[in-house]
Amino acid sequence: QVQLVESGGGQVQIGGSLRLSCAASGNIFTINDMAWYRQVPGKQRELVASINSGGSTKYADDVKGRFTISRDDDKNTAYLQMNALKPEDTGVYYCNAEMVVVASLQRDYWGQGTQVTVSS
Repeated sequence: QVQLVESGGGQVQIGGSLRLSCAASGNIFTINDMAWYRQVPGKQRELVASINSGGSTKYADDVKGRFTISRDDDKNTAYLQMNALKPEDTGVYYCNAEMVVVASLQRDYWGQGTQVTVSS
């Protein structure tokens, strides 16, 4: 069974930092793109940052310069370093990975989400 497990969320004050982790496990052949999405109540899930297998990254405009996505392929793990946090960064953060899994046609996987709350 393939799983994506996020960790590192929590409550932080404005201007603080958090580091999210997303660990993939299971019978994985290869991991292509990995990404972090954010969802707030009443709104669609939106892309925050992505990283492909070559290490190229993309960011939403409102997090550029503050957030950094990275990955450790030896550990099948992606990270999201979030600095200078703002109240508008509050939401549930979901990890997404496009993977090739042994004996499965499914390619797109999601984690269960981790809550990030930024408050004064």
